Amino acid sequence: MDVGKTKCSLKYGKPPWIFKGRALYQLHLVKAATVRACIPKELRLVEAFGYTLGGFFLANYDDSPAGVFDELVVIAGLVWSPPTSCAWASKVLVNSNEACDHGRKEVGLPSQVARFSKTITAVSRQQKTKKSEFLNAIGMNGGFTDPGEHMNVQVTECVSPASKDTCNVNITTLSPALNVNKWMGPAIKMTLPSFSGRTEYYPELLKYSCRIDCRVRAVHPAKVSGPSPVPMNESEQCSDIHSRSAQNQGNHVFMDNEQNLTRAVMLSKPILALELSSMKMQVETPEVVSNYFKNNSLATS
Repeated sequence: MDVGKTKCSLKYGKPPWIFKGRALYQLHLVKAATVRACIPKELRLVEAFGYTLGGFFLANYDDSPAGVFDELVVIAGLVWSPPTSCAWASKVLVNSNEACDHGRKEVGLPSQVARFSKTITAVSRQQKTKKSEFLNAIGMNGGFTDPGEHMNVQVTECVSPASKDTCNVNITTLSPALNVNKWMGPAIKMTLPSFSGRTEYYPELLKYSCRIDCRVRAVHPAKVSGPSPVPMNESEQCSDIHSRSAQNQGNHVFMDNEQNLTRAVMLSKPILALELSSMKMQVETPEVVSNYFKNNSLATS
């Protein structure tokens, strides 16, 4: 693999970059046909029975190079990177201009500025079920118990001051304040490798990894609501979103297709939700992958 180092932001300092806070990492079954055309041609989608593994990463950072901010990473699916796989983010929404600029220009992410509105809603507790009784018997019910309150997070993309909102999703999850005295799960270390780039701001393909130290526990999947995606065929739906040039950013069809992909992923079937608390995430130096797929038998034709 021939790689080159990316430039580092003066405000962020030299990598690795450290982010501390908490997050919800939710995995979804996403139709491969929905996202395949959005993946760079050099990459091959990891899929089985017509589905890939996507989802989202919703984080609140209380300490980072950009200060306090929220982030929603929409993961379209997994792509092969032998001997393992890497995530491909189709959208990153943050409520920090500095974090948005850094994500675009240094990490090659499709970052956009958004508003994150949070409200706490009281809900009635559900009666015990056989599932909850079983989890309680093996000491895991603390991760799945319905709290007396839920947090609703509304994420609204801001394309420009003059334009109307193009991405508006509601995510209903556990209220963090109620989890303070609950079992937080075991302490773990994990690495999340990802590809990025092929954007207006970073045309090259990049590869980077996030090393995470945290406490993790399984929780009820968050409920996601928002406008349903408009039915389109695969070529119309994405058509190389990440390789579009700057002049296409003002194209309404392009924006509609991009939002369709985001909604399709967010509204797909959740299979697992993990709460990451006491989280320390270290983002390693992104590497420019120049000839990674030359003579690579896994490259798509």
